[in-house]
Amino acid sequence: MAPVVLAVVAVMALAAPAQAACYAQYKAKQDNPLRFHVGVAEVADADCSKAAAKRALAPRLAQGGWTLLNVIDIFGPEGLDEGKASAREYFLRY
Repeated sequence: MAPVVLAVVAVMALAAPAQAACYAQYKAKQDNPLRFHVGVAEVADADCSKAAAKRALAPRLAQGGWTLLNVIDIFGPEGLDEGKASAREYFLRY
């Protein structure tokens, strides 16, 4: 019986849909001189919420000398074209 259960579990795991990538559009600032940018960053599938994206992005941006101001939006791959236009050089940089 155990081999049958294992086979069923394996088939179900393979049949489960793959999780889509998750992206966050954010706004950040830098002091001295004061600068702002809008960017798009990939966040983990499990972090596909604004609150989780804030927790993931703040340290990444801080390493580059930026302070996260806000996560504007969360979206899947379907929003990348629009995000690329607004993020320019900060598209998938962090």
